[in-house]
Amino acid sequence: MRMMFDIHAHIHGTEFDANRNEIVNRAVEKNIGIITVGTDYEESARAVACAEKYENVFATVGIHPVDKILSFEKDVLTAIARHPKVVAIGECGLDYYWPAHHEWIDGDIQEKTRQKELFERQIELAIELDLPLMIHGRPTKKSMDAYEDILTILKKYKNIHDIKVRGNVHFFVGSLTIAEQFWGLGFTTSFTGVITFTHEYDEVVRTAPLSMLMAETDSPYATPVPYRGTKNEPVYVEKVYERIAEIRNVSVQDIIDILDHNRKRIFNV
Repeated sequence: MRMMFDIHAHIHGTEFDANRNEIVNRAVEKNIGIITVGTDYEESARAVACAEKYENVFATVGIHPVDKILSFEKDVLTAIARHPKVVAIGECGLDYYWPAHHEWIDGDIQEKTRQKELFERQIELAIELDLPLMIHGRPTKKSMDAYEDILTILKKYKNIHDIKVRGNVHFFVGSLTIAEQFWGLGFTTSFTGVITFTHEYDEVVRTAPLSMLMAETDSPYATPVPYRGTKNEPVYVEKVYERIAEIRNVSVQDIIDILDHNRKRIFNV
């Protein structure tokens, strides 16, 4: 039976400590699988522990670009990543949007260099472990700069390692031109509840090859309509599926079938 999947959530986070069992059970009742995403060493270990507890939950391990990590501890992350329920490395990538996160380091050039080096180390780990990447990209306002730099780095590794460089660009907020470049490299793009209350990304969703689309919640963030104002959770990914189906003018079941195939292809879940 085909199932919906929330391919990017953070249900291992402390925000869900009070009612995690209820959150997961609601997803189980709707036949929804979950990938809970690590953002640093500690959070990655928590994500794996969460996945270990629930049959329908899987995990990624990685270092988010805005975390204040100066050195990449490969042995630590590798040990966590070898767990059988780990399906990707990340979230990793480049984030040029949040200037407040850059104040602790001397200047944007040094900060971008730090982020790029951290991203490349995680790409290399994903290649070594033959795992896909869960990519975070957030450009400066009115720019595609972070996505452009991510693409430059991915192309470099893709030219050498080919199909071992693969994955998903989560919470995609880029242009159609940028999306087409990711699709050309074999990377899917996933969309959140944001598409339920803005038309800004309709063109990308409408134009994408269906084989290049994914759905996510990014719980506890980006809650979709009609639940705006409440904490997001994986069961609400259903609203993202419905909106994708509406934009594409196909049935929700068609989207469930296609996206189910996509997540199996990319994450081998």
